[in-house]
Amino acid sequence: MIDEVARNRLLDEVTVRLAESPVTILLGARQTGKTTLARMAARQRDLVRFFDLEVAADRMALAATPEKILSEATGLVVLDEVQRVPSLFEVLRPLADRPDVPARFLLLGSASPDLVRGTSETLAGRALVLHIPGFTLEEVGLQRQNDLWLRGAFPRSFLAADEAASLRWRESFIDSFLERDIPKLGIRTPAETLRRFWNMLCHFHGQIWNASELARSLAANEKTARHYLDILAGAYMVRVLPAWHENIGKRQVKSSKVYLRDSGLLHAMLDIRTRAQLESHPRYGASWEGFALEQTLARFGDRHAWFWATQRGAELDLMVLHEGRRIGFEFKCSDAPGMTRSLGIALTDLKLDRVFVVYPGTTGYPLSDRVEVIPLSEIPTLKP
Repeated sequence: MIDEVARNRLLDEVTVRLAESPVTILLGARQTGKTTLARMAARQRDLVRFFDLEVAADRMALAATPEKILSEATGLVVLDEVQRVPSLFEVLRPLADRPDVPARFLLLGSASPDLVRGTSETLAGRALVLHIPGFTLEEVGLQRQNDLWLRGAFPRSFLAADEAASLRWRESFIDSFLERDIPKLGIRTPAETLRRFWNMLCHFHGQIWNASELARSLAANEKTARHYLDILAGAYMVRVLPAWHENIGKRQVKSSKVYLRDSGLLHAMLDIRTRAQLESHPRYGASWEGFALEQTLARFGDRHAWFWATQRGAELDLMVLHEGRRIGFEFKCSDAPGMTRSLGIALTDLKLDRVFVVYPGTTGYPLSDRVEVIPLSEIPTLKP
């Protein structure tokens, strides 16, 4: 089912990393297509060994004699759900240091504490990391923009037979993530407590993080609320977008913004089942902002990305540093967005080179010499 959508750009990225490094790690949320992508990469090679560490036989084989199996391997070795056997990181380190490495190791996993620790402490300087998102607009086609927005980017949700089947998959995914995946990541937070916090975040989607307000709702302290946020962010369920601030003589917001990364999961948790329900929902604009944000970051990356706001209300949804230039983005779910005072302030104070106002329409038009309204469909090929 997942093979129905080509992921050529990501496949090229995997191929480049395999050529450059003995160890490549694909990180991302569960069910975003990491295994399918690894199988696509494997089809390009003659010698491949595939170990699924959620399968007991594969896990036991590697746990018993990992050094022998991996040291004798040639070609491509895929280790899926590698966080299940964290001791493999110590085994891989000397193998990656061999002068003529006869094998390339492709590791797949979620952002568990073991995986992050193993990468940073044991494989530092030996591994290249690639983050795997769900489907993007570039991959599914511009004509399916509204489907991608409503259903979200998880392959099985997007490719479901109809809206009802898609919603059933997302609801099942949420249950499974909380009750099965979170404990497997070594996290001992009760599923219902984390579900309640996740539901609360839906109503703060696209807003500035307010630990004290969420803590009061949970009858917990701010440290606990932050811990829950870190869990969901570390598992790629939530995006924490940092605030940009500099010396411009104005009081600026320094707290981050929070978004649910997947619009489909947001809609499932808000009980939004159809496009008509989405259009009449109070979180309609916030949903569009988060969806358009993710598509924009898929194009420009999130390593140099921030939002900006002042205490007096001026705000910019997204600023990215791209090839030495400051590019601003505003996400507006309206038929014909125009220039606003807030956008003018951001343009001047941040010394932005260009600003794009991204909306769901089909026709772009200029608002000034540096500000342009563009359809979201232009983001995948945008060259500022």
